[in-house]
Amino acid sequence: MKPNSILTLVFLFLAVFSKAQMDDKFYQPHKTMKPFEMKISDSVKFPVEDNIITAFIAKPKQKEIKKTIFFFHGAAGNVTTYQFMTKPLVDAGYQVVMIDFRGYGRSTGRPTHKNVAEDGQKFFDELMKRPDIKNTKVYFYGASLGTQIAAHLAKDNASKISGLILDCPMASFTDIAAHFSPQYRDMILQTLISPYSAKEDVKALGQLPILVIHAKDDQTIPYEQGKLVFDNTSSAAKIFIESKGDHIEGIINNKEEILKAIEHL
Repeated sequence: MKPNSILTLVFLFLAVFSKAQMDDKFYQPHKTMKPFEMKISDSVKFPVEDNIITAFIAKPKQKEIKKTIFFFHGAAGNVTTYQFMTKPLVDAGYQVVMIDFRGYGRSTGRPTHKNVAEDGQKFFDELMKRPDIKNTKVYFYGASLGTQIAAHLAKDNASKISGLILDCPMASFTDIAAHFSPQYRDMILQTLISPYSAKEDVKALGQLPILVIHAKDDQTIPYEQGKLVFDNTSSAAKIFIESKGDHIEGIINNKEEILKAIEHL
């Protein structure tokens, strides 16, 4: 084979591999909103560039709110898709801020790794101006793909929050791409660089309390990736819960254990 032909093949291979890392392979936003199963006290719209990011705030029944949880959902659906995870938090007495990034639900635009991170920081800064949030203890909760942005924002705002919860985290965008393309695993790990990753960001959290939840039988994100993220944290105040069932089903099958861990986080 001629050298030029070899180079062409290499570029073709890289083009194939790069698709596993492309933003549109990770984000599957849905526009259709389901009815809320809890009382929404406020909806927030925040302009970013030519788009609008939306969030919904659910308050618990009691008047005194001690903790606020910023919830970052997974790759598919929108905030209403994940009420099986957020409603138990509200019922347990937490104020929950549920964010839809670009393209999800009522938010406009198209999500990318870059703008999700930038928008998340802008939104956090804006909402922390609200007395009903800044006067509480604040936690980040990431579910599935949302663990990447939750860990990244925690790294950049560790002094402003009281804890981080990662539910079935992937180690990085690169690691999960390699998992789903095992025949190209070595090439992907060598050529694709995640713009940010939970397994690296947790190393910079110092002694920030962290809870990692992962199902041993997770069919979406390997259990080993969640363990790697947990093992990379340096905090003495870290908890690992091996949940039952499949991906992000811990809040269903281990609800009391998880809620107790969050309470003491």
